[in-house]
Amino acid sequence: MVDLPRKAVTRTARLAALPLGYAGRTAWGMGKRLGGKPAEVVLSEVQQRTAEQLFRTLGELKGGAMKFGQALSVLEAALPESASAPYREQLTALQDNAPTMSTQQVRDVIAESLGPDWRKQITWLDGAAAAAASIGQVHRGTWQDGREVAIKVQFPGADEALLGDLRQLARVARGISPVFPGLDIPALVAELQDRAAEELDYTLEGEAQQVFAEAFAGDPEILVPQVVFASERVLVSEWLESEGSLARVIAEGTEEERDHYGEQLVKFTFAGPARTGMLHADPHPGNFRTIPDEDGTPGRLGVLDFGAVARLPGGAFPEAMGRLLRDASENRADVLLAGLREEGFVRPGVRVDADALLEYLSPFVEPMTAERFRFSRAWMREQYERLNDPRSPHFTMATKINLPPEYLLIHRTWLGGVGLLCQLEAEVPFRALLEESLPGFAE
Repeated sequence: MVDLPRKAVTRTARLAALPLGYAGRTAWGMGKRLGGKPAEVVLSEVQQRTAEQLFRTLGELKGGAMKFGQALSVLEAALPESASAPYREQLTALQDNAPTMSTQQVRDVIAESLGPDWRKQITWLDGAAAAAASIGQVHRGTWQDGREVAIKVQFPGADEALLGDLRQLARVARGISPVFPGLDIPALVAELQDRAAEELDYTLEGEAQQVFAEAFAGDPEILVPQVVFASERVLVSEWLESEGSLARVIAEGTEEERDHYGEQLVKFTFAGPARTGMLHADPHPGNFRTIPDEDGTPGRLGVLDFGAVARLPGGAFPEAMGRLLRDASENRADVLLAGLREEGFVRPGVRVDADALLEYLSPFVEPMTAERFRFSRAWMREQYERLNDPRSPHFTMATKINLPPEYLLIHRTWLGGVGLLCQLEAEVPFRALLEESLPGFAE
């Protein structure tokens, strides 16, 4: 059972200890090596011990710590197998499970939002949590009109836990970075800080969810539950019956399921902005549910959790984004460089070789050059290692590329989505889906 709010000093101390723990285990590992133990065995032991402390701490503290862990979980596919294997079990647990608060705490929060007569509106409430996440948990219930509903209740003190954790994570981010070499941990924490205020207000989440629910109403492939009631700390939606989340498909799904739900994930990601003006910006497995058809074959993809959405300028993906990706996919190196300069990705006066830039961007381009593309952990690791190898001619290219602010959340969501597709090992008609939904991509 979660005990929130926790004393700030305790949470701060546990988060501050994360880089110290990694440093201590590294020193312990050096001692083992000096004692004659093989380097690769020592490295694996250090990683395993680090994973156990890091992700146990993140999961137990919830709040910003849990949210940070969930964000890392999507990027797991990018890590070398030697690094990701010890983390995978802990990361998967963060994607779909979390500790719970007591039934009485749940009732107290509901009463604060719906009033002392809340039982007239919620005629039945399951005392056991159906799901839990970083700042709240979900209970099944029945609304006054007979509808089955999901009642999302925010943890008491979630605001203090979320904001406090993120402040402390910002302080220790560089110390945590060695655990995930090559990932920009400080930038990831900064982005979570920027989104924190909106995610704490379930009223805003309810408004965004209802826009998506109406936009996808009757869609044969995507299901977003209708919102029944929303307040700052309680969100009631129609119950979504499913057989589990994408975390289940990642762990044990068939090839048919992986390809089917991977394709639906891409369709939803790119169709959302065109229909709603917003981008669902939290692509981790727990937010997507699988709904089989009556005959048991893979069916619709259910989408949950609209606390993190990007309200796009102009109500759609930038048209230039589609043009640039098309130019890259068709090897128009000089045209691509000129377009990137115009959009601010390459600053004035910075000298860049057009062909080298095109090669550097190949991880973004390759999936759209084939009729169907198979995403995989092996492919993502190959790209990760190529771009983060100091001996590679592409290594310095990152210093010449600028990410304009209006593309920041789009970029993070794109990377998270690709990471999720690689965890699924899904094969999808990526180019055809972009031609269908991404402005500027189809000529």
